[in-house]
Amino acid sequence: MRLLIDFAPIVVFVLVYYYAPELLELFRPIVSSEVHTYLTELPKLALATAVLIPLTGLQVLLTYALWKKIEKMHLMSFFLVLILGSLTVVLKDKSFIQWKPTLLNWLFALVFLGSHFIGQKPIIERFMGANLELPKTMWTRLSFAWIGFFIFAGTANLVVAFNFSEAFWVNFKLFGMLGITLLFIVAQGVYLAPHLHESSKNEDPTKNS
Repeated sequence: MRLLIDFAPIVVFVLVYYYAPELLELFRPIVSSEVHTYLTELPKLALATAVLIPLTGLQVLLTYALWKKIEKMHLMSFFLVLILGSLTVVLKDKSFIQWKPTLLNWLFALVFLGSHFIGQKPIIERFMGANLELPKTMWTRLSFAWIGFFIFAGTANLVVAFNFSEAFWVNFKLFGMLGITLLFIVAQGVYLAPHLHESSKNEDPTKNS
């Protein structure tokens, strides 16, 4: 369920981008002719962005309704979509929304880096420390690996956005970013696997008896 909520806005964004004319015809009976005309005159990416803005807000509300907690990632994403997306729709300039994945990833990198100087543990250790025991040096390496990943993902988005076609960027936003994220998580799992094994061996065998 959480995975579905996380990816629903971007999936709908891509669908609207590719099937905008057909989707607009479905709404013709329930919107005024002026609104319909305005929407049909929007560039495809601006129209998809106009749909993405409320969906991202709905994502935040659903997350809170189901788990009584608002994810900081969702909040940061919503505010960036709201600001940059609104500029894209109003000015019909796609570059604003194309910057959003980069700014979000670089913001995460900054938060992860800042956690080395604020508090006693890097943020990755605060997230995973309850379920995994690692030496301090390994937590530091893992944290910097995530920082590097966020910087790389943000840079890759800019390269694709401003050197390839609009449609290629839309596909990259869904499939490319998802792919590199999954690859990084798998690599992290391989790196952590021996330590997960060690953690399970070091657990008190009587605590579940």
